[in-house]
Amino acid sequence: MPVISFIGLGSNLENPQQQVSTAFKALSALPQTKLEAQSALYRSKAVGPGKQPDYINAVAKLSTSLNPEQLLCELQAIEQQHHRLRLERWGPRTLDLAILTYGKQVINSENLCIPHPGITERNFVLYPLAELDSELYLPGFGPIKELLAKTDREGLAQLTPEENAADEN
Repeated sequence: MPVISFIGLGSNLENPQQQVSTAFKALSALPQTKLEAQSALYRSKAVGPGKQPDYINAVAKLSTSLNPEQLLCELQAIEQQHHRLRLERWGPRTLDLAILTYGKQVINSENLCIPHPGITERNFVLYPLAELDSELYLPGFGPIKELLAKTDREGLAQLTPEENAADEN
């Protein structure tokens, strides 16, 4: 039986808007999975070492019959297609795909933590996530509405249609 899973997308290298747009297409082609919805694109300040370019972030809503580990493998394969290099923690990247939620499950394994660690501290995740499901309840954290009430938008801007169109040319 399919499960709803939310996936965070982010990029700050090699045309980030295009990287995220292409990743949405790749997500829609995953086996046993349907891309139900995608958020708007958001620009955010980089969190991590050194001076980095701004990120483009978004969230995808998937309906999937893949188990969490299979989904993680598929996401990592998409990252590899985008030439993702894991050189340093929170370093710049062509594409980052993260399982934010997987149904109502809480998973803490060596390879996977769901809900995603730090989800409540990242406005670039919470705002696009709430855009897709304003009634979402994050296991272990509570309703997204309450989390948003404690989260400011500092450094976060939703891209305008003009900014999105400019990238496509």
